[in-house]
Amino acid sequence: MNTPLRRLATVVMAMFLVLIGSATWVQYVQADKLNNDPRNVRGLYREYGNARGPIVVGGKAIAFSTPVSDPYGYQRQYTDGSIYSTMTGFYSIVNGKTELENAANAELTGKGDQLFFTRIRDLITGRKPEGAAVETTINPAAQAAAVAGLGDQQGAVVAIEPSTGKILALVSTPGFDPNTLATHDTAAASASYQALSAAPGNPLRSNATKERYAPGSTFKLVTAAAALESGQYTPASTLPAPHQLDLPQTTATIGNFGGGGCGSDPITLADALRVSCNTAFAQLGLNLGADALQAQAERFGFNDPNLTIPMSVVQSVFPANLNAPETAQSAIGQRDVQATPMQMAMVAAGIANGGRLMTPYVVQTVRSADLTTVHVTKPTLYSTAVSPGTAAALTQMMIGVVQSGSGTAAQIPGVQVAGKTGTAQTTADQPPHAWFTAFAPADNPRVAVAVLVEHGGSLGNEATGGRVAAPIAKAVMEAVLGS
Repeated sequence: MNTPLRRLATVVMAMFLVLIGSATWVQYVQADKLNNDPRNVRGLYREYGNARGPIVVGGKAIAFSTPVSDPYGYQRQYTDGSIYSTMTGFYSIVNGKTELENAANAELTGKGDQLFFTRIRDLITGRKPEGAAVETTINPAAQAAAVAGLGDQQGAVVAIEPSTGKILALVSTPGFDPNTLATHDTAAASASYQALSAAPGNPLRSNATKERYAPGSTFKLVTAAAALESGQYTPASTLPAPHQLDLPQTTATIGNFGGGGCGSDPITLADALRVSCNTAFAQLGLNLGADALQAQAERFGFNDPNLTIPMSVVQSVFPANLNAPETAQSAIGQRDVQATPMQMAMVAAGIANGGRLMTPYVVQTVRSADLTTVHVTKPTLYSTAVSPGTAAALTQMMIGVVQSGSGTAAQIPGVQVAGKTGTAQTTADQPPHAWFTAFAPADNPRVAVAVLVEHGGSLGNEATGGRVAAPIAKAVMEAVLGS
């Protein structure tokens, strides 16, 4: 009799241990995962039941939560939603959250480590928890100018304060209205998401930070930087500038825009940049070699998979292990070189700041619900991209581009502008992308900007960076300088 009882007791004890272990696993080990599972409706009710903090631009809340009489408690709303959608992203019951709504979610919900003492205070006082306000670096005038400049064209604008890394404008077109995704009508929110996902230009994906493009001739700034940094070249150094450059190891050639020459052959490095001479820069790339170009590109931020602003920025690419013809093509920003508009704004900002590239960021201050400052972003050095001497030489060369070269449409009366145009070939059946990157004032830079207009925008095959993108950059720079 004792033996069966012992066996039964053993089985019962084992079952209790399994039950306790299972409960412990679910309630402790998997607690965070289950609480944060988007399918957990109770988690949604809990998160929506507290006031989510606002996202602030220029002292004005452009994303905020208001009380509503439904099970969720608060409704997320966006002012000028389509203007700021690239930066804010959206916060949706059925579609999750993106961009700053996602990257700053811990602060906006009040759950961030920086808000620990605020949560303790609320617990003691019985005060209902509220999220923190996230104040951004965005300049409203610059943002509006970028949106207006791009208009119906598909593209992106990024503007940065060179001395700090503050992002002054972050625009991708087409944009979208986050309010249609934030609605508590789940069927309507789902339908809006599906429509936006299928819309031309993929409005939900930021062209400024999540898409890469051939940078075209704007990359010549990197090639010129590598040449000056090598110590073998100065702005007055001469380069061959034939109408066509025969590439080694192949029958392929590189020609200049429009098939013509560059004004003189040979040509100085400064003039080659001013008129954007392909053959001269392709030969310069061959002279420098792929390793030197890659190293210089990486000092500006290429090949970095970890850049966040705090939203993630897709890695810009300068490929490794290039042969000679690939190196020549890469030196003029073609072949497999790929860059985000954020990356090309960083190139301009690094040159503008005397070679010191600051880490770009969009969150300036985080304040608790009682307006106590809990975090202020301090500017940090990303890299020393070039020496001060190289930065000064590049600045003078870029001034020439705007004064009498391919970028005259970016001239601002009374302000010296330094810039570089780009017209990047894509595929044979598509018009080229139009680029322009610049900074101003050249002698005391307050803003660096990169503009991309996909496939030439309204001008199509007739587009160049100087005709299409430069006027947009001018408007954005004027907005910053006038604010």
